[in-house]
Amino acid sequence: MSDIDKSFDDSGSRRVIFRRASARFPSGRTSVIVGKSGVGKSSLLNLISGIDLPDKGFIQVGDHCISTMNDTARTLFRRRHIGFIYQFFNLIPVLTVLENVTLIAELDKVPQKICRRRAEALLDQAGLRDRRHDFPETLSGGEQQRVAIVRALVNEPDLVLADEPTGNLDQETGAKIMEMISGLARKKNKTLVMVTHSPDAAAWADQIFSVGSGILTPMDPATHG
Repeated sequence: MSDIDKSFDDSGSRRVIFRRASARFPSGRTSVIVGKSGVGKSSLLNLISGIDLPDKGFIQVGDHCISTMNDTARTLFRRRHIGFIYQFFNLIPVLTVLENVTLIAELDKVPQKICRRRAEALLDQAGLRDRRHDFPETLSGGEQQRVAIVRALVNEPDLVLADEPTGNLDQETGAKIMEMISGLARKKNKTLVMVTHSPDAAAWADQIFSVGSGILTPMDPATHG
């Protein structure tokens, strides 16, 4: 992302979120975004994914400039190339674990056999193969989050965006989640960008950016926290 400006209407006035903000998020690495509540961390993920558009500047994922795509093209690009991990899981309660995981890939018209093979391999890696036919309400919080991670990865996206992925988990479970996410990013050479308030989660970062006063400031992971 380069020279990003973004502002919103706020009770009749214009609130600046980013002003000429730039950053590079390399593949195979974990990039962490930190900052106080309300400074624009989640807005940054929305911009990177093309859910929202910058007022100025451009967002590029790989060789694709998503900030110049139309709505339909951005939606299709997200479905194929970007995976989302949310703090509150967002699993569909009437679908089984396996059905939740394969839904996005099936919408992207990936053949069912390939969807199932990918899903079962990732569920096995996440320690959830035996739960694949269970419904989300029967799972613990940590298990539901692992399902959400597998769902984000099953389409083999180039970019994974995580918004407070350990925010509702205890320290031990959170550490296992971070080991899984960052490990897969390195092994599969994927780009992982994560928003977090957690010092434990930030400790997994290869690079850290602080959001504040409309800019992204690089920080030293070795001294953060």
